[in-house]
Amino acid sequence: MGIRVAIAGVGNCASALIQGVEYYKDAKRDEVIPGVMHAYFGDYHISDVEFVAAFEVNKEKIGKDLSEAMWAPPNNVAKFSDVPKTGVIVQAGPIMDGVAPHMYESFRADKSIEPVDVTQVLKDTKADMLVNYLPVGSAKATEYYAQCALDAGCAFVNCIPEFIASRPEWAKKFEDAGLPVAGDDIKSQVGATILHRVVSRLFYDRGVVLDSTYQLNIGGNTDFENMTVENRLQTKRVSKTEAVQSLIPYKVPTRIGPSDYVPFLEDHKVCYIRINSHSFGNLPITLDAKLVVNDSPNSAGVVIDAIRATKIALDRGISGQLLGISSYSFKHPPVQVPDDEAHRWVEDFIEGKRER
Repeated sequence: MGIRVAIAGVGNCASALIQGVEYYKDAKRDEVIPGVMHAYFGDYHISDVEFVAAFEVNKEKIGKDLSEAMWAPPNNVAKFSDVPKTGVIVQAGPIMDGVAPHMYESFRADKSIEPVDVTQVLKDTKADMLVNYLPVGSAKATEYYAQCALDAGCAFVNCIPEFIASRPEWAKKFEDAGLPVAGDDIKSQVGATILHRVVSRLFYDRGVVLDSTYQLNIGGNTDFENMTVENRLQTKRVSKTEAVQSLIPYKVPTRIGPSDYVPFLEDHKVCYIRINSHSFGNLPITLDAKLVVNDSPNSAGVVIDAIRATKIALDRGISGQLLGISSYSFKHPPVQVPDDEAHRWVEDFIEGKRER
């Protein structure tokens, strides 16, 4: 009863996910386990996730077993689990716009390497779904992989802010193909976006008027290096900003997004949040918060649920946008709702009380 998963992009996030599947393989249903929201998601345990294919552009990763490629530079994710040989050899994917001009050296990208037929590999490996972990700004490459998933009869889980699940034309393609799609832009377990959403909603629910807010993020992984070019993070700003603004029914001046690349931080992300507001008697309330996380593992605990939700949708013959898991797990879902409501949607979906 395995879940056959293919990955596009073997970076830090993929490495954290792969480690997590091994690390939590013996997790029990009823015990409290740090970092896991569901040891079992419906009938699926974390250990039911099986990686069957992986695509990369880094010449240092291509041709290696996935268990080795996941540690190759520039990956700098924290190691929390040994991963045995998987038998999955990382294959060359197309570069397209997946590598920014200033990132060829960091990504060890080699234009001379001929990419494989991604659709055929997905068919040959009988992948249930393709998880998209390409760099931010990979608009054409993301659409390419989404189309490959459609052509191969795979579901698609879009972890980056290049919009697929939230775009009606793409959602219709998956619905017409009888395949589920989840996304877009993964929301970490306790990350900058979820924290910003919760405190903003708290202020609003308690009758406090928000005047302005910002969220500044710095980090040292290749995600932050990639986003030093402003035109590659436009959708990222949209995704993170809408995730917060959608909870407040009036306009609040907002600035959210990656702010700087600090190499020595490696895979740590530092977030600064400020909320300016006024309260009873029109008196001011100011919130300043700082959050420091291991960036990639912080998202893996959410992706592990998104994968299993997508598999349940496949089992039940559900196609198109998965509204519950997308609203709960992604920054730019098809429908934005408060997080407690999205959580209820997910639990109802697991129990079969909600269709999607």
